Amino acid sequence: MHRYIFGDVTLELIEGDITRQPDMEAIANAANAQLYAGGGVDGAIHRAAGPGLEKEAHPLGPLKPGEAVITGGHNLPNKYVIHCLGPVYNRDIPHDTFLANCYKNALHLCEEKNIKSIAFPAISTGVFGYPPEEAAPVTLKAVIDAMPSLKSLQTIRVVLFGSRMHEIFREALKKLI
Repeated sequence: MHRYIFGDVTLELIEGDITRQPDMEAIANAANAQLYAGGGVDGAIHRAAGPGLEKEAHPLGPLKPGEAVITGGHNLPNKYVIHCLGPVYNRDIPHDTFLANCYKNALHLCEEKNIKSIAFPAISTGVFGYPPEEAAPVTLKAVIDAMPSLKSLQTIRVVLFGSRMHEIFREALKKLI
């Protein structure tokens, strides 16, 4: 784990499984527009949460790229799931703005609900085709830029699948700080 403290907020980068973050009050889901159970991160979260997640989430859709909505965590160890629709790379333009908005909107929902901690996956870097080397600085800049205005959030964790993804994000963070 790599931990960076910015004011009163801690940013963590870890390699792991987004569905296994029991110390986080909320996790973010790399959702699809209709908020149905899908593949990748979304499918893993829905499988771990159980069918109640889809039942609660689907009526909140459809989402547009960059938007986020919140549901309960159901069978997950987390109280909340924040569903973010990331951009499909080179289809949803400007993809960098839409990706940054995913994180900003999720953080805004955390503040509205007085959530103290959230774990994010690397949104859009799977089936949506966003190259991790391009997504990492956009993601981290959006989070870092929001941190000074956060009042309730104390911990933001980015959970990265695999050592290569972890290294890409760690290198991007080094360049930003």
